[in-house]
Amino acid sequence: MKITAQMVKELRERTAAPMLDCKKALEETGGDIEKAVDALRKKGLASAAKKAGRVTAEGAVGSYIHAGGKIGVLVEVNCETDFVARTDGFQELVKDVALHIAASDPRFVRREEVTEEVLDRERQIYKEQALASGKPEKIVDRIVDGKMGKFFSECVLMEQTFVKNSDQTVSEFVAEQVATIGENIQIRRFARFKLGEGIEKREEDFAAEVMAQVSQS
Repeated sequence: MKITAQMVKELRERTAAPMLDCKKALEETGGDIEKAVDALRKKGLASAAKKAGRVTAEGAVGSYIHAGGKIGVLVEVNCETDFVARTDGFQELVKDVALHIAASDPRFVRREEVTEEVLDRERQIYKEQALASGKPEKIVDRIVDGKMGKFFSECVLMEQTFVKNSDQTVSEFVAEQVATIGENIQIRRFARFKLGEGIEKREEDFAAEVMAQVSQS
């Protein structure tokens, strides 16, 4: 069944969940609105969206240093109260997010943070690639949109596949924690440092090492 913009809009109005998650839920349920609502509730996305407007002035700055000191991550994760910020569950969440950033190397926290300059550059590259491959101009825009979706899933933290659970995105992982903890939780910012950054060397080996550590945790 084709998922229309109106269907996504209706689901968003009912759950307040992010547009991307609404579209995904509809795709997974064959366009059934009621089942999509249930799917979002099970993932905690509906309850997380309702809490999204709450002020998050507390939280913690967490870190992850890869074995050997080759990769370092600092991340600020916010919550509503100092009490929650000091709980083991919240501290573990912060560590998991830092680990994910170390392994997956996102460039932005949210899609809204991607600059127009970056968007224009990526779209132009994908358009030229499509035209160069002989694709008809009438379908180039659709191809570009598909490529941009992949770009966001690779470069935007909240849309990346969570490194400790390939069945959910980071957004879904955080929403799940919101439902469990009962407070609004926001990943505010991060910094990722790589030893000798700018010099190409063994990135695939590093990713394999991190994934090995994840499987053992």
